[in-house]
Amino acid sequence: MKKGIHPDNYRLVAFKDMSNEQVFITKSSAASKEKIKIDGVEYPLIKLEISSASHPYYTGKMKLVDTAGRVDKFMNRYKKHYDKKK
Repeated sequence: MKKGIHPDNYRLVAFKDMSNEQVFITKSSAASKEKIKIDGVEYPLIKLEISSASHPYYTGKMKLVDTAGRVDKFMNRYKKHYDKKK
């Protein structure tokens, strides 16, 4: 691998999918204040709302993940249009 092309903080990082608690480790330079211990080794932790482990496209399951109330906002905004179709 070519020397000097990666940032100085390029290291192993744990990414945790908060919707299903799955953790995977890969290299990244993303900043993190939290840490997690896996198999006795401490890694920086990056929390994700959704990953390939929980995304409906990859899992084939239609699971609604809404942490910011976006679905409720959408339903309230377009409720009158939705009721007309019934």
